[in-house]
Amino acid sequence: MTGGTVRIDGNTLRLPGGVAVRFVRTLRLPESGTHALPPGLGEFPVRRVADYGDAVPEAWRARGGVMLPVYLREAMWLSFAGTREPAALQVGVGKVCAVSGRPWSDRLTRDPQNYVVLPRQPWLDGINSGRGTVRQFVAVPLGLGATVEGQVTGEEVWGGVQLRSFPLDDGPLARWREEEGRRRAAVRARSAAPFAGGPGAPAAMAAPAPGAGPGRVGAAMGLGAGGSMRQEVYADDRPLTDWSERPAGRVFVHLVTPPQWRGITGEAPPPSPVDRAAYTRAGLPWFDYYDQDGEDLAPSDALQGVKPVGDWLGDDHEPWQDPSPHQVKPLGDAPGAPVRDGDW
Repeated sequence: MTGGTVRIDGNTLRLPGGVAVRFVRTLRLPESGTHALPPGLGEFPVRRVADYGDAVPEAWRARGGVMLPVYLREAMWLSFAGTREPAALQVGVGKVCAVSGRPWSDRLTRDPQNYVVLPRQPWLDGINSGRGTVRQFVAVPLGLGATVEGQVTGEEVWGGVQLRSFPLDDGPLARWREEEGRRRAAVRARSAAPFAGGPGAPAAMAAPAPGAGPGRVGAAMGLGAGGSMRQEVYADDRPLTDWSERPAGRVFVHLVTPPQWRGITGEAPPPSPVDRAAYTRAGLPWFDYYDQDGEDLAPSDALQGVKPVGDWLGDDHEPWQDPSPHQVKPLGDAPGAPVRDGDW
């Protein structure tokens, strides 16, 4: 880890500026069609590279950071729940920006935007490759050319995931804190008054931002593109000058196979991914998130051309069963069910 202090709290990465990032296991989508948001199926365990000495390659020790175990073709998403104050977060996949498709940069840019805005962006499930959609993050080994890194840059050097956080500058942050203090005071006052929680009152409250030996670990893993889902990557509505020019912290996230994880840490890896057909047959929920005030970023030209991992690994033979409409649960600004009126 470099820059400001990055810490692990359980399986949550905490970057300076109050940024919280969790890596969440999920159902892998088919590579055709566009789908609802798949569920979270538990957190990936996260460990510090520095704690394992010669059990990890020298190159990993040089990069520092953290590591997590992931199965071949397993899907993940990044959750930003728990982020306390506004922050700009860059997300790289093999040092290719998952938002803009441009090479990893140590500065924020607006044209194209190369970051997500927290806590406005509650999560990120994949690369920004379509209008109102993303292509799911799916783990693949380096060396096949299947990663986003390999397809965009022509090389597979880095793998893993890279994160870099930028706070608001002092002036904009002070104004935000002042406004936030007034908003919270107003919410407390309304909550204390009789019948204050009338229609729309809940919306005024802060929404929750939804077996290798030492030095002999095999090839690292990277992220390729899987199926498409309905998810917006929100445009920043602040001036770029509101953000600090220097990052508060950054961290390199190494992806390792379950056997490598056991060999390095001595811990059992998580169980194999959940069968998605069985999940849907059981009637369990999928999700649809909508923010009526959010403006979706245009898709990245570079990321639109990324091919799915199935082009390298072969067809997906796991059966697919569409969830029924009642299984897709609305989140965010989705309207509630209508209330029927009768005779008075």
